[in-house]
Amino acid sequence: MASNELGSDSPNSPENISVSMQQCYENYILVDIGANLTNKKYGKDLDSVIQRAKDAGVQKIMVTGASLRTSREALRLTRIYPGTLYSTAGIHPHDAKSWTEGYLEDLREVAMSPECVAIGECGLDYNRDFSPVDVQKEVFEKQVELACELGKPLLLHERDAHQDVLDVLCRHRDRLPAAVIHCFTGTAEQARAYLDLGLYLGMTGYLCKDKSDNGVRKILEDGLVPLDRLLVETDSPFMYPNTRASKLPAHVKEALTERSLTFLQRYCTFQRNEPCSLPAIVEMIAAFMRKPAEEVALATAFNALKVFGLSQ
Repeated sequence: MASNELGSDSPNSPENISVSMQQCYENYILVDIGANLTNKKYGKDLDSVIQRAKDAGVQKIMVTGASLRTSREALRLTRIYPGTLYSTAGIHPHDAKSWTEGYLEDLREVAMSPECVAIGECGLDYNRDFSPVDVQKEVFEKQVELACELGKPLLLHERDAHQDVLDVLCRHRDRLPAAVIHCFTGTAEQARAYLDLGLYLGMTGYLCKDKSDNGVRKILEDGLVPLDRLLVETDSPFMYPNTRASKLPAHVKEALTERSLTFLQRYCTFQRNEPCSLPAIVEMIAAFMRKPAEEVALATAFNALKVFGLSQ
């Protein structure tokens, strides 16, 4: 054999390169942009939860801050797991009523840390009305202004408040940083409006629950969301992706790999979802979009690194 030819025992032979590529594809490179790892449900085994996520291909996880306390706790966790965990700092609309004098300065202090990569989870929620609407709007606006001031992206929460969220964002349009509608559950029309404003959409296991004719599934099937504006998240411990849902199309169930289902079914439940469920979510999104799961995984990971400035 000529010296420039490769035998099958060479690490650079076509056969071995093919095997290496296959192993790479089996383990996606993923970024979970929203996991509530400060939740007490992870109090006893967070090390294992994070290791399982890594084993499943989830390289980086953003820990969501939803109050001043959880924002500080999320930041603390980033220092225990540097390069793997990142945090956000925000006041959820449910907690807007707790906003008091000095909150803005305290939130700014947390948000200025380099490990904190976004302002939020903040926004408006008229579905449950845990805080008065006028208070929600005031607290939301303060956080949008903080994001503009610091130049940090926004992680947005919106339920039954689409137009009011748009109104607030449009008032700051000239200075608005990158923004993501976290756990998007709206309609095609709402998706278009957010995309027209330059926003990104975060998708979760909610697509297993969606039974509407004009919701998340339809949006993905019709290709309404370009891959360069899509992000993925588990919203752990919530939004468990029920892959056994009766209304989930057969071609979507068939797209789920044994490896992803093993992580999902062995470690995740309706009571406690985990970041290791993200591969199954990505495979379902890809099936609805009629795209290879590897393509969706790579695109959404790249988007997360770009939007939030995560280290590679």
